[in-house]
Amino acid sequence: MATFSKDSDEALIHAVTALAEAISKQSSPSIVFPEQSDAQAFVFSPETNNLRAVKNIAAPRLDLLLGIDRTKNTLLENSQRFAKGFSANNALLWGARGMGKSTLIKAIHNHLVQEFGKEAPSLVEIHREDISELPELMNVLRASNRTFILFCDDLSFNRPDRDFKALKSVLEGGLEGRPDNVIFYASSNRRHLLPRQMADQESAIGIHPNESMDETIALSDRFGLWLGFHAADQTDYLAIIEGYIAEFQLNPRHDWKHDALEWAKTRGNRSGRTAWQYVNNLAGELEQKIKF
Repeated sequence: MATFSKDSDEALIHAVTALAEAISKQSSPSIVFPEQSDAQAFVFSPETNNLRAVKNIAAPRLDLLLGIDRTKNTLLENSQRFAKGFSANNALLWGARGMGKSTLIKAIHNHLVQEFGKEAPSLVEIHREDISELPELMNVLRASNRTFILFCDDLSFNRPDRDFKALKSVLEGGLEGRPDNVIFYASSNRRHLLPRQMADQESAIGIHPNESMDETIALSDRFGLWLGFHAADQTDYLAIIEGYIAEFQLNPRHDWKHDALEWAKTRGNRSGRTAWQYVNNLAGELEQKIKF
């Protein structure tokens, strides 16, 4: 009776999984970009293998994003150069959670639409679970007459063997090079896109413990712009809230600054997200509804 080792079992499972995915991909329809759509933003849907139009992007005005001025100006200038047809870099937005990484990308896109109108780049979001579809999606966008900001929020790798190659092809473009009409922005809580469990595993069992980590770091190095986000201090936190209060014309009946600081303490951090949650709660207390 034949026996199989654990390694051979895992290899067989991997081969069968790869075959099933290949068959599934062949049977699914090709991605088609809706050229006739007048929408300025789209989300890639793996279920239907197409791009779903988004009519309105919920994001604050750029001037309401406080405490990140240098980062905001750098990404805006890069985006404006791209919108004008000049050279621009792919960007990795990394750092503290809740400090507006994905919000900044959406707010900049809204700003570009106001500045350039229909000539503004379209925003296309792809979820991190669908990173392996990036090369095919890139080829579809390459053939379009539009320009695109391709965006992935909270980038990480569930299947490094496939996802690494897919993202690398987007950042470098392979033999054809990156399409002139596409730029890639990603956000991540980690500067080097390195999952903690990956570091632990490599340190424990790796023959060359640093090889996988070096590969991941090299991948993040392929982003031309690294933009860091750090936790807000008390002054910036209160300024963010004050800006929202003025924007939505709220009229607090009590000392909102004291309450806002207490609100942050209960959550263990001061961030743009915490500030927005406090303002949303304040609006509810005032029997008002706010929305971007």
